[in-house]
Amino acid sequence: MKKIEAIIRPESLDAIRTALEEKGIVSMTVAEVQGRGRQKGISLQWRAGEYCVEFLPKLRLDMIVDDKDVETAINSITEAAKTGYNGNGKYGDGKIFIYPVEEVVRVSTGERGKEAI
Repeated sequence: MKKIEAIIRPESLDAIRTALEEKGIVSMTVAEVQGRGRQKGISLQWRAGEYCVEFLPKLRLDMIVDDKDVETAINSITEAAKTGYNGNGKYGDGKIFIYPVEEVVRVSTGERGKEAI
């Protein structure tokens, strides 16, 4: 089993959720986060002048998947999260991190392993 943690643009959530559901991956946790990377924030113009926002709002998706579903999940997230033209993404589209998971236990039933996902 693996934990997939994806940092994405908030507006990509519905497309990613739909893409994952089509592949049979439905369980996830979503949290609002802020961050910055290569895009280094954005500059906004206000009446009083320019204002720099260094940390942009993002969403963090956490999901535990069976080893056989990792590549499917990565491909679904990557394709749905790209905001550029011609299939190319842009800075700020996100990152995906994959971690090993030793065990999963469903609290309500005590099930363990793949059955608990």
